[in-house]
Amino acid sequence: MRQIVLDTETTGFRYSDGDKIVEIGCIELENFLPTGNTFHQYINPERAMPQDAFKVHGLSDEFLEKFPNISDIISDFLKFIGDDSVLVIHNAQFDMGFLNAELRALGRAPISMSRSIDTVKLAREKFPGAPASLDALCRRFKVDNSGRELHGALLDAELLSEVYLELIGGRQPDFELSNQVKTIDIKQREVTLRTPRSFKATHAEKIAHKEFLRKLKAPIWFD
Repeated sequence: MRQIVLDTETTGFRYSDGDKIVEIGCIELENFLPTGNTFHQYINPERAMPQDAFKVHGLSDEFLEKFPNISDIISDFLKFIGDDSVLVIHNAQFDMGFLNAELRALGRAPISMSRSIDTVKLAREKFPGAPASLDALCRRFKVDNSGRELHGALLDAELLSEVYLELIGGRQPDFELSNQVKTIDIKQREVTLRTPRSFKATHAEKIAHKEFLRKLKAPIWFD
């Protein structure tokens, strides 16, 4: 099963106000194991970066202006995630909302929310009342996030891939599914059957049996 752990960085919180995606990071999992395949792209939002957003991810106008806009990279992104891979996202409503807003603006079909797994929801179901931020989950599962001074789409996707595997049951490095089936070679041998022996009661035994039955009072087989 192919899954894509995905994260985005944006110019703000509301695409309805004109906020745009400035970074996309993806990590590929195959049967819950990282394959090493990634997708990472900075994007020129073609608008000014608000100071509040800059404080979160540190992506300035000067840095982003040399990168392509969303229309130039969207086909590569869609090719990477494929048509049926599951998208693992921390707060899926946010990232999917931005991605689909960008797709609609380009005249492309949106991505179905049914393809996504929201790790915030998973964390809240598993640990009711506990903090569900990515940093809090990294601390809970002892995932090293010491390099996360600022948010970054690829870094956050890498951290989320580790958190996700813990949320669904934890890593089991010694447990490996194999397509090889172990069989036991059972050798057959011929068995010679003996002729059944006859054990007929003697005349004396028959008389003794009748005498025994005569002494029984109300035996159950006479009911």
